[in-house]
Amino acid sequence: MRCPYCGSTNTQVKDSRPSEDHTTIRRRRVCADCGGRFTTFERVQLRELTVIKRSGRRIPFDRDKLMRSVQIALRKRPVEPERVERMVSGIVRRLENMGENDIGSATIGRLVMEALKGLDDVAYVRFASVYKNFREAKDFEALLGELAGTEGEDADETEAED
Repeated sequence: MRCPYCGSTNTQVKDSRPSEDHTTIRRRRVCADCGGRFTTFERVQLRELTVIKRSGRRIPFDRDKLMRSVQIALRKRPVEPERVERMVSGIVRRLENMGENDIGSATIGRLVMEALKGLDDVAYVRFASVYKNFREAKDFEALLGELAGTEGEDADETEAED
């Protein structure tokens, strides 16, 4: 592992421990040349995924980019970071389990929207507005109507059970 301070490859692991959800290993490292200390994270990767953008361009899948886009949608929302991490890990696992190395960006967007819908309605609307490229207020109205309709169905089912 290259030291982020001096660029040396002469680094050593001083401490390793699993994360709380046991999906990553946290490693504390020290550089033998400059003495700098830093942390790395190791996670299982089942396959190399490639994202096919709407334009047809192909780029390597980047879990961190996915996490950043979810965090932007969740900015200033009362959602615990552990829940966000589990959600993103679940999406990545689903993508890897699809059996395909090439994944359309629309598929990723759909999975994120499904996950956000169950996590936080405001984040869901924020993400949808970018993902679906909203241009007018009526686009928001339509999505909010769908969201209200879904919640209404849940309430109807609850009342029917009583």
